[in-house]
Amino acid sequence: MELKGKTAVVTGSNSGIGLGVARQLAAAGADVVMNSFTDRDEDHAMAAELAREFGVAARYVKADMSKSAECRVLIETAGACDILVNNAGIQHVAPVDEFPIAKWDAIIAINLSSAFHTTAAALPMMRAAGWGRVVNIASAHGLTASPYKSAYISAKHGVVGLSKTVALETAEDPITCNAICPGYVLTPLVEAQIPDQMKAHDMGRDQVVREVMLARQPSKEFATVEQIGGTTVFLCSDAAAQITGTTISVDGGWTAL
Repeated sequence: MELKGKTAVVTGSNSGIGLGVARQLAAAGADVVMNSFTDRDEDHAMAAELAREFGVAARYVKADMSKSAECRVLIETAGACDILVNNAGIQHVAPVDEFPIAKWDAIIAINLSSAFHTTAAALPMMRAAGWGRVVNIASAHGLTASPYKSAYISAKHGVVGLSKTVALETAEDPITCNAICPGYVLTPLVEAQIPDQMKAHDMGRDQVVREVMLARQPSKEFATVEQIGGTTVFLCSDAAAQITGTTISVDGGWTAL
């Protein structure tokens, strides 16, 4: 229970990577503030179940990460923020000259600007507490590029740059800031895409995963949400106190190519 007594705020955490990170932080003893843009009974029930399972305090706070004011209110509502995990994100695929302006604006707001606003609100709390960890969930696409994903790649490259800047500004404080860069992670959203890919390519599950979905991931295996969560917990540990301003790739060798 290395993180007992710490409060972690995880954006976009009612499913997928965010939920996996929240669970691993709770398992390590941290109290958790979960978040997304919905306000459903099941969102609050998820936080209650997390609290019961791991014996920590957990609650769910609705906040739309596309809105700067709500990003900052999330941190204020949390009341404490020793660990900030900026995970919220969306995606859209289109050529640059056909990319919808509204989609560009939304992706930049949610995937990049939200991390700026939450971090700006959290840093004074971390300095007052004398300890802090900012973990930004970037992407292999924060280090490399693919066609048709201009907004996502621009945002994730921006997240990596923001992480480095925050690390330098907090270098003499007991605060670190790093970016995790996952490759393809097996989330419910990705799992749901597999049958459609099987039909589109007339392939079996294993073949479509290896040859289509994981074509750029040399390990030919998905990363798991538990692995991303475990990496987050490591970055919050004492062992990682001198790791700041860098990226950790969890991508099966993608960015080694």
